Amino acid sequence: MGKIYEKLTDRLREFVTTQPVFFVATAPEQGGHVNVSPKGYSDTFAVIDDTTVAYLDLDGSGVETIAHIRENGRVTLMFCAFSGPPKIVRLFGTGRVVTPGDAGFADLLTLFGPHPGVRSVIVVSCDRIADSCGYAVPFMAYEQDRTLLDEWAGRKDVQQRRDYRAKHNRESIDGLPALGPAETDPVTQHS
Repeated sequence: MGKIYEKLTDRLREFVTTQPVFFVATAPEQGGHVNVSPKGYSDTFAVIDDTTVAYLDLDGSGVETIAHIRENGRVTLMFCAFSGPPKIVRLFGTGRVVTPGDAGFADLLTLFGPHPGVRSVIVVSCDRIADSCGYAVPFMAYEQDRTLLDEWAGRKDVQQRRDYRAKHNRESIDGLPALGPAETDPVTQHS
């Protein structure tokens, strides 16, 4: 059934980079809420090397992943095959949040397609790479990406995005710190 890998093989790289959606799971160190976030847009995920991946973190309704990663680093990414052979791949590891003011941010942005509303890049160093069967995962047909998030961010000017982030992205739903005041300033950041 399942297998553990020391690195992302060519076959695993192909699988994770071609899935139209993946899921990110994090949790606070003590109590609080476990968070699972779906991520879309095929050009927002990248394999950096054999054990490191990254994804583009865009403006959205919450900031749980950033808060949890900054508190304890734990993160799991899950990819499911909704078409073709049944397969699930989980990437367990330690995440770090790279914001526009951090060294290396501009280089990381080159890995992704153009999107307005970029908050950060989440980089994950994988310490466990595992697959398993997806025998119970249903077949579903991918039609297209929803463009609503990019459209929403594209309609906001810098001050509106600054206000939104200051109101919604400073702390998690459990009160953990997330983006600091300087990190909520979107200036003209665009991937």
